[in-house]
Amino acid sequence: MIPSVLFEVMLIGLLGIGSQWVAWRYRLPAIVVMSIIGLLAGPILGLMNPEEDFGKLYNPIISVAVAIILFEGSLNLSFKEIRGLGRPVFRISTVGAFLSWILGSLTAHYIAGLNWAAAFVIGGLFIVTGPTVIMPLLRQSKLKPRPAKILKWEGIIVDPIGALLAVFAFEIISYLTAANPDGSALFTFLAASVFAAILGWACGKGIGWMFEYGYIPEFLKSPAVFTVVIGCFTLADEIVHETGLLAVTAMGMTLANMGISSIADMRHFKENVSILLISAIFIMLTASLQVDTLLKVLDPSIMGYVLLMMFAVRPLSIFLSTIGTNLSLNEKALLGWIAPRGIVALTVSGYFASILSDAGYVDASLITTITFALVFTTVVAHGFSIGWLAKKLHLSLEGRPGTLIVGSNNFSVNLAKSLQKVKAPVMIVDSSWERLRKARTAGVPFFHGEMLSEQTEYQLDTNPYEYLIAASEYNSYNALVCTTFMPEFGRTNVFKVSPYRRDLNGMGDTVNKVAGRILFKKELSLEDLNNKIAKHYVFRQTSITSQYSYKQYLNDKDDHTVLLYIMKPSGRMRFYSEEMRVTPEAGDKIVSLTPPVKEIKKIRKRLENQRNNNGNGGNGGNGGNGGNGGNKTENETATLND
Repeated sequence: MIPSVLFEVMLIGLLGIGSQWVAWRYRLPAIVVMSIIGLLAGPILGLMNPEEDFGKLYNPIISVAVAIILFEGSLNLSFKEIRGLGRPVFRISTVGAFLSWILGSLTAHYIAGLNWAAAFVIGGLFIVTGPTVIMPLLRQSKLKPRPAKILKWEGIIVDPIGALLAVFAFEIISYLTAANPDGSALFTFLAASVFAAILGWACGKGIGWMFEYGYIPEFLKSPAVFTVVIGCFTLADEIVHETGLLAVTAMGMTLANMGISSIADMRHFKENVSILLISAIFIMLTASLQVDTLLKVLDPSIMGYVLLMMFAVRPLSIFLSTIGTNLSLNEKALLGWIAPRGIVALTVSGYFASILSDAGYVDASLITTITFALVFTTVVAHGFSIGWLAKKLHLSLEGRPGTLIVGSNNFSVNLAKSLQKVKAPVMIVDSSWERLRKARTAGVPFFHGEMLSEQTEYQLDTNPYEYLIAASEYNSYNALVCTTFMPEFGRTNVFKVSPYRRDLNGMGDTVNKVAGRILFKKELSLEDLNNKIAKHYVFRQTSITSQYSYKQYLNDKDDHTVLLYIMKPSGRMRFYSEEMRVTPEAGDKIVSLTPPVKEIKKIRKRLENQRNNNGNGGNGGNGGNGGNGGNKTENETATLND
């Protein structure tokens, strides 16, 4: 066992973030890795049991963490994002959720053998997916924007609805089965739900107003938001259990649609906190499970229930609720399969297991077992299948990693053309139609808009692109673009052309140190790169093999050659930068910008052959023509040398 609670807290964080790293490194579903690690640390090896060790603090810790995670997810629910998706999202979150509740409850009663009370409670609970499981899957799967947005909205909206529906089902059943029915409890629940929604809206409006008018300083904004989120959740939850989730969702959506710049600035910080909490809570929940709970999962009736929920209830509710929408059959198939259950289902099931047991329902003990069986099975099945299924249904953006280039000029357009030749997705973004004329003429994909504009965020899909290059003629703008998009693309995938200028007397260091890695070399500015293009420098591919090593290539290359990027056999790229170590291996291709020496030699040789043929084959009457040919040769050679 763990020697102390402090050591256990450290171990939970280490296992959680370690699981995230392993999942990233080996391209595995993060929630699957976390679940397995939690089971190994808890019921299998017996290293820890957070529920016992933390005592009365266990449930409050889980509840507050879930509230913060749900709030962070709802901060991304801007109504501008679902233009054209409002009808499918609404139908799935209402009609689909209702059908899933009814069908799931019937399945729980007739297949799992639960009584009607427990069946309708667990049926309401299992309509939830939630951001704790959906967000990691969306990050890993690279779905096309439309199905990804629907899954995200459904997960965040239905999360509090599922918990409330379970409470509602319990209150209804308690009312109907009571010897002396009293509608006050039911009325209290409905009133508390309305109060929670209003409270969340008021908290969102209040904190937003204080941000806009400067009543909270910058250094206190994040702590203030977290404090208000916890307060909003606690006030609502103390009145009626689980209404706190509705309150924080309403608060997050209110802030998301107020257009406050401070909220956008904090969003990435909150995403980091959310990842930390998700990692820790998955470890805590799975490590707290009992061995007998795991053994009961193998019961045929429970496994039959899980399979029917996955292969019948979910697909049927999606297909029926989306009749008359513009979703394609492939989109419906994907949405009908992907519905992993997560933290909310696990935490709330424990609460209902206790209150149903206190109310005298003998089936209450099965709720935790069934919940774990469905959560673990869906997490594993959907985690490993979402990428494969998305590809089969042509709803995946998988392929070679793409590059987003901000700024249209001679160098960036030619760089984009070289990326097209190696079949890597590329897009040039610029706010000037005049500058984009170069991209249009070259046949390079482009987007007309301001990269830092909010409208561009909703109109330009950045999912296919893993790398960003800021290559405009304005160094400060390049630095700002890199700073803005570094959290989205990652520090190692954001580059900018060097701001180096010989006439700045060292002042360029200020811009140089602001975000983004310097592309290629510090001494090589955009002006230098454009000059090389003007001098007919060539984009050349060189294959590194076991016979022709990288060291040999470096010895052979021209001193004026600019090393641009490496293309791996897997399709991944590595851009050259003095701030990163790049070591090509056998099978890699190096793309470089080289002086046109070989091309000039070929042209000279061809022209020399033409001159010789003219001299040998001509007679005296053709001498004048031969002279004209000689003048043409000299002019063409001179042009290439300029």
